[in-house]
Amino acid sequence: MQDGLRTEALRLFDAAIAAADPAQALARAFAAHPLPAAPGRTILIAIGKAAPRMLAEARAHVTGPVVALAVTHHENDTEVPGAEVLRAGHPVPDAAGARAARRILDLLAGCTERDRVIALISGGGSALVPAPVAPLTLADKAAVNAALLAGGLDITEMNLVRQQLSELKGGGFLRHAAPAPVTAYILSDVIGDDLRVIASGPTVGPVGTAAEAIALLKGRGLWDRMPEAVRTHLETAGPPTPLPEARNHLVGSNRVSLDAMRAAAEDADWQAHIVSDRLTGDVADAAARVLSEMHVPDRPTALLFGGETTVTLRGTGRGGRNQEMALRVALGAPDLAGHWVFLSGGTDGRDGPTDAAGGVVDAGTRARIEETGADPDALLANNDSHAALEAGDALVRIPATGTNVADVQVLLLAPT
Repeated sequence: MQDGLRTEALRLFDAAIAAADPAQALARAFAAHPLPAAPGRTILIAIGKAAPRMLAEARAHVTGPVVALAVTHHENDTEVPGAEVLRAGHPVPDAAGARAARRILDLLAGCTERDRVIALISGGGSALVPAPVAPLTLADKAAVNAALLAGGLDITEMNLVRQQLSELKGGGFLRHAAPAPVTAYILSDVIGDDLRVIASGPTVGPVGTAAEAIALLKGRGLWDRMPEAVRTHLETAGPPTPLPEARNHLVGSNRVSLDAMRAAAEDADWQAHIVSDRLTGDVADAAARVLSEMHVPDRPTALLFGGETTVTLRGTGRGGRNQEMALRVALGAPDLAGHWVFLSGGTDGRDGPTDAAGGVVDAGTRARIEETGADPDALLANNDSHAALEAGDALVRIPATGTNVADVQVLLLAPT
């Protein structure tokens, strides 16, 4: 029974990944929102971890004169026939990213009202194309990012500041593309799918104003940690001006993947529920939320979760948020009369600095770990969830997916 549940959990995980596949997601979006026609050129610009796959799909739908560019991370070796593919640093911006941003700005500068610009946006785009406003430098932006991270700002607060310092973020892409119309197809890696936050919102309005960014920084005690050039820029920034209009289409997200998991479960006669699409915060609290749902049901039940948690580092081990969540569930699960399996996985196929996407555990996981002579509680205390799940044959390993819509979890519960 347990092996069957494990197979079923992996099948549902596959359904989540398939729903977020960049090419499939874009093909569905083109069917619902066809590419606009243009009398001149089509400028295809893809930015993010999924950029090459999104660009390849879009390229197949375009006829006539076309210019195609993708910017992705250094580890992505995918090439796109008939297109230029540039690679840059992620999550830390680098000089290659600055050169890629300049290439985008140069392409947009040559656009006319006869052209159309198609932006293909996916997670990671913010770091991949740093374009600091003059006279700021890449070093200035790096210092700002370090201070914001150390200050504990959430992603929306970080974007409020970063968008004021960029030529592309917070709608800057639209200003540089004008007078050409812009249509964007966006694959979300942000819980809640705020388009202003995904890749720092190159084709949507900014989170706020320079004055609001100053107030935030002063309120958090970070103002004096900003480089002098940054403080000067924020203090002298003029009032915001209206942005050119754009058409923005969300093509994939964590919620879309959860809906696909639910449909796949219901097709197999599971009673399926999406318990939460915002499973965030500390992984220990998230695991407790999952454990609170564990009971013996009247019929086979699939409980689904999505989100992105954080891990508090207290040790020197290896693992990621999905592996630690799976281990915490395995060690904290009650002794149920029925059968259960829990899977937590990253849709990009990678969890933390490891070769695994996550973990899949059941009532026998603790015993299997202990049979190897390992102490699962000690491994958890050392943040060594990877070693623990390896010992318990509970790691989920899949190839890198080329996409990222955060994490998904499935808890399968079955009566005896």
